[in-house]
Amino acid sequence: MEKQELQELEAYRKMHQAVKKEYESIVEKMEALKAQDRTKSATYRQLMGRKLTYTNMLDLYRLYDLEE
Repeated sequence: MEKQELQELEAYRKMHQAVKKEYESIVEKMEALKAQDRTKSATYRQLMGRKLTYTNMLDLYRLYDLEE
């Protein structure tokens, strides 16, 4: 592989890990709010939107066999 390709692969891997980490963080925050019975709060709804976005990204990784 060329240097440019290796850099792109490393950047992809960093992005992939960041997406998975952020998704997990969002889920944890939502669970905490749910435990406080705050599922109708603006914060919870914003997190829901972000969760859907990150879910779609992870689904694309799976579609192209980049995610287990």
